[in-house]
Amino acid sequence: MNIKSILPILDWLPNYNKQHLKGDVNAGLTVGIMLIPQGMAYAMLAGLPPIYGLYAAIVPQLIYAIFGTSRQLGVGPVAMDSLLVAVSVSQFAQINSDHYITLAILLAFMVGSIQLILGILRLGVLVNFLSHPVISGFTSAAALIIGVSQLKYLMGVDLERSQFLHVILWDAWQQLLNINPYTLFIGISGILIILLSKKIMPTIPAPLIVVISGILAVWGLGLDQYGVAIVKEIPKGLPSPQLPLLDGEVMQQLFSSAITIALVAFMEAIAVAKAIHARHNDYKIEPNQELIALGLSNMIGSFFQSFPGTGGFSRSAVNDQAGAKTNLAAIISALFMVVTLLFLTPLFYYLPKAVLASIIMVAVFKLISIQDPLNLWKKGHKRDLAILIITFIATLSIGIQKGILVGVLLSIIGTLYDSLYPKVRVQFSDWDLPDYAFAVRFEGALYFGNSNYFKDKMEAILSQLVSNQDSQPIEYVLLDGSHIHQLDSTGEKALEYILQVYENKGIPILLVALPFQLSKPIFSSVQAAISSKKDKKMSKNTPYVI
Repeated sequence: MNIKSILPILDWLPNYNKQHLKGDVNAGLTVGIMLIPQGMAYAMLAGLPPIYGLYAAIVPQLIYAIFGTSRQLGVGPVAMDSLLVAVSVSQFAQINSDHYITLAILLAFMVGSIQLILGILRLGVLVNFLSHPVISGFTSAAALIIGVSQLKYLMGVDLERSQFLHVILWDAWQQLLNINPYTLFIGISGILIILLSKKIMPTIPAPLIVVISGILAVWGLGLDQYGVAIVKEIPKGLPSPQLPLLDGEVMQQLFSSAITIALVAFMEAIAVAKAIHARHNDYKIEPNQELIALGLSNMIGSFFQSFPGTGGFSRSAVNDQAGAKTNLAAIISALFMVVTLLFLTPLFYYLPKAVLASIIMVAVFKLISIQDPLNLWKKGHKRDLAILIITFIATLSIGIQKGILVGVLLSIIGTLYDSLYPKVRVQFSDWDLPDYAFAVRFEGALYFGNSNYFKDKMEAILSQLVSNQDSQPIEYVLLDGSHIHQLDSTGEKALEYILQVYENKGIPILLVALPFQLSKPIFSSVQAAISSKKDKKMSKNTPYVI
């Protein structure tokens, strides 16, 4: 095995082009600055103290830079994983408690272990079970829940933490008279500044502007004395290495959540990596190696107090736009976070939580897709549209994890339905057939699961042909087998049965373009058969033609 496939850093680092240094340094510093408010915001979303968002932005980035195949993917805390962490861990511990923090770190270890095992076993294809309609419906619903969950910080009131949209909205409605006007003003101003900054000054990290403005406003005007919630003391220094809590009973409780987060995180990272890779041709994305890289990032990160993370879209896009050419940019971002933890944390004492809420809300509401269901409707993909809508509603009504499970099950059921009931096309127009011939195309594998369906369909067609023999005589039927990519023994028995039934009714079958050999004599081509029998009755002894 090529060592460079295991350690991609050995591919780009020895051959590093000095011309890339300026872009990598610029991108690394830009993303590092961006990670400070994002990391703290997503830690808060996960139910953790803000400092853990900074911890999660150091070691995972360094590990991914060594093992990852993408040169621009920005690894660290993201909104979706943070919400899933909160939903999962809050079932077993009180938000912000020491036990809660311990479980969140353990979850990172479990998520990383699952991703690493899947990568080693080359099972990256499992993410294919997360079809686009499922992801779109789940992401839009989760984004709504994430955004609405930040109302407590935006309004300055104490709302019940829940993963159900209607519970949060009802609680917020009841608290309307208790809104802190200063907090609300800061939060709404933060949202507007981010939105306007991206249009007026797209090259400047808008969240950083909001963070600085919020800190100065609270500090200068003493708004914390008027009930504006602030971050307060952030521990100074680097995270101390320690083993996660490896308790078998606790790990069993978190196992289903760990699988969900592992797959969702990988799906998000690989989608972002491939989207950015489309603009570069000097490296290749390897999905299974990405699983290994993300797995090691989460696993090793958990030893340094990280919670689950993955590749984020906004950071990766900024990283690419700022000029990142190699993973040196990620290393520089991680080193910038180290400097922040060592020297800059006191500067964030007066950072209002409403500002962090505004950063989260702007980030996640962009994930709500109206275009996806509209496109599915316009293109006539009714089943995919139904799966998207059901996944969306299920995620909002019965919970995050159950919602995505419903979507996956619906996709599997849909695929199974297509396998059990393939399309059967008759008299297709792409063949030039004589009047006395009839064409049938069975578009799917012919196996034990659909053999009875095949026989029923073919017998129904035969019945119709026989009833119309007086008005439109049919001498033979062409069964196009070009789409029958699989034939097991049960399917072959069904095929032989139908051949016999048709032959008994005086309408023999010609098998066309079968991709496999059968146990009976066959002719060389359907063209030769049609030509030789064009004006003659088909022989009942020659039903097979390729």
